[in-house]
Amino acid sequence: MPHFPPEIPANLHLAGPVVCLVLGLGLAALLIAWIRRGRLRRCAAEEELKESEGRYRAIFETAVDAIIVSNQHGIIEEFSKAAERMTGYLAAEVTGRNMRVLLPANLRQEHDRYTARYLWTVRELEVCRKDGTLFPAHLSIAEWWAGGHRHFTGILRDLTVQRQEQLERTKLEAQLHQAQKMEAIGNLTGGMAHDFNNMLGVIIGNIDLLRDLRKDDADVDELTREALDAAFRGADLTRRLLAFARRQPLRPQRVDVNELVSGITRLLSRTLGEDIEISLDLSAELWPVVVDPAQLEASLTNLATNARDAMPNGGRLMVVTSNRYLDADYAAQHSEVVPGAYVVIEVSDTGSGMTQEVINRIFEPFFSTKDRDKGTGLGLSMVFGFIKQSGGHISVYSEPGIGTTFRLFLPRMTEEVTTVEESSAVPLVHGRGETVLVVEDNAALRRVVTRQLGELGYRVRDAENAAEGLQVMEKESIDLLLTDVVMPGGTDGRELARRARQRWPGL
Repeated sequence: MPHFPPEIPANLHLAGPVVCLVLGLGLAALLIAWIRRGRLRRCAAEEELKESEGRYRAIFETAVDAIIVSNQHGIIEEFSKAAERMTGYLAAEVTGRNMRVLLPANLRQEHDRYTARYLWTVRELEVCRKDGTLFPAHLSIAEWWAGGHRHFTGILRDLTVQRQEQLERTKLEAQLHQAQKMEAIGNLTGGMAHDFNNMLGVIIGNIDLLRDLRKDDADVDELTREALDAAFRGADLTRRLLAFARRQPLRPQRVDVNELVSGITRLLSRTLGEDIEISLDLSAELWPVVVDPAQLEASLTNLATNARDAMPNGGRLMVVTSNRYLDADYAAQHSEVVPGAYVVIEVSDTGSGMTQEVINRIFEPFFSTKDRDKGTGLGLSMVFGFIKQSGGHISVYSEPGIGTTFRLFLPRMTEEVTTVEESSAVPLVHGRGETVLVVEDNAALRRVVTRQLGELGYRVRDAENAAEGLQVMEKESIDLLLTDVVMPGGTDGRELARRARQRWPGL
């Protein structure tokens, strides 16, 4: 009710009836206006409160992050839809319960202290779902007051996907780093092996020439034979290095993998010993592949002997073949893999296994966990290089004390290929004065080759590079061009041969 000065009501009896009537009507009008104004204000306030409540509810129920409201004692008062999806609890199941129900057991007793410590901050913690599983989350806490009581609002953001993506990125970065490292080691190894091969060529060639000069001397024959044996062992070493660097010469042909595995297993059964049990599980409908069979046999032999060394007290070696499609998802996780159809050869053992640190280095040249006198550390490097050079992929899984599994992925043959027959030894052919041009940038190797061909009855000319070789062919007739492939000067042996055959078709 409105308040009037006290003198106005006191003097109303002095006024006439008409005046009293007029004043009464005026007061009534004022009262009605005042009541209507108050009602409008209440309606506006109620409408504003309703709109505010609607906005709050819309945000509360549609937010992607979980929203949880509790009182000052940590009792849950409100639980959003996102919180239900995230934790597996229904709002009715947790309303009225303490927030501790959402924390791992080791944090439940410290809930109140954590709430105060992390007020108005963002922290990372693990949240416990209804089924007992944990998931990582960000928690931010704010406080507010209503009716003289303190309340807390907590917002949870599930970090599971973010963590998985981070792990995938870390994994891919590690794979890229490993691939780059192996590529760099391969380039270095390949270059060194190429130069070493040239040196061995000079050594072997000169020793061979020296032995021919002293055929009747038994001491010279013995010494040169031992020197040649050592040089050929060095040549075998460079062959393995070139295999790792993916530069070895291959003789790919159509191969029935099951037949090859069965054949090599029969030989391995005698090599591995009676305490190693060999079991085969070969797919009946295995696709054919195009690969160098000798190198594949050497790779399987290497894996089998490594498995034997990992099982000094005996064990089991399992070889499984199967067809497999590697999809884009797998290729995304292994940058060197091309999606497609592959034949898989799986070689598993029940040996000592390897740690992840060892797995990360097993394909590096000269890395070995064996004693110095029990291996060169080039076996797995050769397997790695051969599989990569054949367009395939190799993976390894191992656990200490459990065993190791290698998987060789070889591309499925997509078209028929011509089988390459192994050439048998033929008598050495002597020349009849034909002219041979030797193009080789290594002077020592060039002299050895030139002298060997000369002793075989050929007329020999030599050049250091492609440009000099073309100049020689311009000046005189050449019957045969024998050229190195990789040479300085901008023109390699293949390009030299192409130009020479184009200019002199009878060459």
